[in-house]
Formats: sequence, structure tokens, C-alpha cells
Amino acid sequence: MGSQAVRSHDKIRAWASIHKWASLICTAFLLLICLSGLPLLFSREIHHLTDTAVYAEMPAGAPRQSLDRLAGQAKRMFPREIVTSIYADDEEPQVYVWMAPSFAAQQANPKVAHFVRFDAHTGGVIGRSTPPGQQQRTFMNWMQGLHEDLFAGLVGELFLGTMGLLFVIAIVSGVLLYGPFTRKMDFGAVRTGRSRRVRWLDLHNLLGIVTLTWVFVVGTTGVMNELSTPLFAIWQRTDVAAMLAPWRGKPTPRPDELSSPQAAADTALRALPGMIVTSITFPGDDYGSPYHYLLWAHGSTPLTAQLFSPVLVDARTGKLTAVVKMPWYLRALEISRPLHFGNYGGMPLKIIWALLDLVTIVVLGSGLYLWAAKRKRAPAETQRDPHAPAPPLDRLEAAE
Repeated sequence: MGSQAVRSHDKIRAWASIHKWASLICTAFLLLICLSGLPLLFSREIHHLTDTAVYAEMPAGAPRQSLDRLAGQAKRMFPREIVTSIYADDEEPQVYVWMAPSFAAQQANPKVAHFVRFDAHTGGVIGRSTPPGQQQRTFMNWMQGLHEDLFAGLVGELFLGTMGLLFVIAIVSGVLLYGPFTRKMDFGAVRTGRSRRVRWLDLHNLLGIVTLTWVFVVGTTGVMNELSTPLFAIWQRTDVAAMLAPWRGKPTPRPDELSSPQAAADTALRALPGMIVTSITFPGDDYGSPYHYLLWAHGSTPLTAQLFSPVLVDARTGKLTAVVKMPWYLRALEISRPLHFGNYGGMPLKIIWALLDLVTIVVLGSGLYLWAAKRKRAPAETQRDPHAPAPPLDRLEAAE
């Protein structure tokens, strides 16, 4: 065997080792992510099926209630609490007004936050969140918690992000190995006449290479999604902090000093014509500004609906402070989120995503089976003559 062939053989062995260990470390967690991700693909549809709210029948284009009126109604229902944010659903005629005893109380215990849900057209109450002492996780809450952070907050997000990165490494190394392992076979061949392990090896390779693009896209976007918390923290501590420097040291406005939330939304729409305002975070919230209403608006087309623009409106004066320019890494994050869950193409794309998810589960499961089967064969291989030449790498993996 020439020196070049030896180097090539050693390189393949190195990639095989990388592929094996990267896959083994992340596979159990990737299986959990794939299984929990299946229902999350259809989270909106599942919510619609389980939602018991009844909206008033209104003609198309009927006006919505003022956000001021809805916020005022919520405060009359809970006079000792403050409004922390408002979410106006742009797909269903509903508005959520979030409340808490205070921002300090919410920061100490996020479970004290609750919402009142209004019919956007009539202003009637159509729902409330469960009181903190009675809150129980729903099936979708469990799936979301498992998928996003294993119920471990930022530590869980970073851990799953690391598992996702190992998955990407396993994908790349698997691609580099596919050619050498199958150089004497037709593309996609499954040797049905061989042993079960060889058949599963061929099927594992075939399904892996067929779903290559999808798993790479979902894997990389998943890693980006797990980095959302630190990325937003970086943005708040750099760009947002510099923007708020002129107000530094000033007190957060009291509830009775706040200008109109509806006027703030109208101001944002004038600054971003053709866009839709979906949420208003009140001053003092950890995810907003101490001095401003933070409004999030998105476009009205299928593509631009996934791209959000933040707007700062002075909470005391109601004047526009800035339409904030998002940094490139947050724009990339915005694009990656809907791509990760197949939200760009409606139900047909979600079904395709679900089928590919199921195939990926088979790939991951077959990888575990192949590793376990190989370990059972290891004692027999150790009895091979130690002075005999090593077999080719494809035979190490495929032969029985």
C-alpha cells in the first residue's frame, strides 16, 4: 500500500471516528428533539382544535377595539396590578393583555404574570390565564419545554445547542464517509441478500444521504434558535444600550405617566407603512426599555411576515424615538425560526417537514442499532491474528 493510500486510509478512519463519537453523544438528545418537534410543527393547528373561545361574527374589515380601552378594562378587572405587555394576534381576532403585580414581582417569580384575553372586535373577555397556584403544564407545554431547553433555561438551551452542533458535525463527517464506503456499490443500493446489520447499514446511509439537505438546514437553524437568548442579550447590551444612553439615570415612568398604547401603535405604523404591529412591551419589562414602549411589527407578505422590526416610542411623550435596525445575526435568527418549523409554505410544507422528521428518527435509531450490533461483534474481531493486515475500512463497517 503506497504512502498516499495510507494517508487516505488514515484520513477516512479519522472521519469515521469523528462521525461515530459525534453521533453517539448527540443521538439520544436528537431523538428527543425530533419526537418533541413533531407536534410543535402543528402547534397552531393543535391550538385551534383545542381552543374553546368563541369570537363574535363580524363582517370582513370590521374595526378593532382600541388598545387603550382593552388595557383599561384589564386594569379595572385587576386594579392593583399593572399592564406589562399587549399582544394583538394578526391571524385571529383576539388581544392578550398581560399583567403582573409589578415588574419586580414578575422578575422574582415569572409565574405571577397572567393575561386577560379579549375579542378584538367587541372587547368582550373570551379567556383568562389560570391562576399561578393552579397552573399545570399542557401536552404542548411539555413538548415545547423539552424541545427548547429541557426545562433548564439558558443552560438547557446552550446544552441542546451543543448537541445540535455535534449533529451538524456528524452530518458533515457522514457525507465525507459515504463515498469511500460505497465506492464499489451503486448509489443508494441496499444489499437485501446480506445480513440484517448490513441491510440496516445500507438503509442508514441511503436515508442519511437522501435527507442530507433537510437535516443540515434544520440542524443549523436549530443551533441558531438555541442561541437566541445570548444573541438578544448581546444586542440589548450593545446597540440598544447605546440608543438608550440619553435616558440613562432617568426614572422609569409610573403607570399614571404613560402615554396612550394605541397612539404608540399608530406612531409605529406611520413609521413603518404597510406593516402590522403585533405586540407592545411596556417600559420596565426585562425584554423592553425602561423608558419606552417597545413595539414589534412585521410585514404583510408570506416572506416579510417572518421579519420583525422593533420600534421605540417614548412612553411619556408618545413621540417616535427610533425604528431600530436589527443586526445581521438577529435577522439570520428571524429567518431561521420559521425555516426550522416549516412555517414558510403552510400545511403542505409542514407535512413534508413531518415526514422528513420521521425519516430522521429512523436514521438516528438505526445508527444506535449499528453501534450496538458492532459492539457485539467486537469480541470476535479481537481474536483475529494481530499480525494480519487490517481489512479495508468499508469491510470493517459493512462485512459480517
